Amino acid sequence: MPSLRQLLAAHAPLLLIDAASARVQVGWLTGEGAARWENSDATAGIGIFRGVESLGINVRDAGAFLFCEGPGSVLGIRTSAMALRTWCVIAPRPVFAYGSLALTAHALGRGDTTVIADARRDSWHCFQLGGVLRRVPTAELAGELALPENFRHWSPLPAGVARVPYSLAEMLRRVADVELFHATDAPDAFLHEEPSYATWTPKIHRAPAGP
Repeated sequence: MPSLRQLLAAHAPLLLIDAASARVQVGWLTGEGAARWENSDATAGIGIFRGVESLGINVRDAGAFLFCEGPGSVLGIRTSAMALRTWCVIAPRPVFAYGSLALTAHALGRGDTTVIADARRDSWHCFQLGGVLRRVPTAELAGELALPENFRHWSPLPAGVARVPYSLAEMLRRVADVELFHATDAPDAFLHEEPSYATWTPKIHRAPAGP
């Protein structure tokens, strides 16, 4: 898994898209410590393309794409993935994904803090330094908890959870050497497991039998 510093050395300039939170962040990274950012509170379908336009860049000039695969807003993440798949059809480039909670945890640098995001149905995505991404019921959450700012939640927040910044411009400076990224040929939203579907057998509707 490469670090940001390694990706910059191999592929700069990089176009980064993060729509995991309610605030869309688009970055144009041209070298170590050299980046321009545009943020938008519009929906991902508007904010992503408005960000690229505001940066005044040509997507074809990107040496590689970076994007957040989640956890977070599934609609925002899948909108990001759709844009990247389209741009790669026009001109193939490497795509690298990273996790929102892993990035936040490494930027915080506090091993005793669990970073969480809503996983629906009274459960939470959880990541702690030195561990792996897990899904945990609310009743089993313990210790210091942190929720990235601008992340939506549908379940009531756990007691004592702290809001922490989710600013890519600041966080990436702190984690430039952390191996957070992985290559993907099929950008999409992170899933703990593939969805399963029940088999349905069609039947002809018949009127109930008479007395």
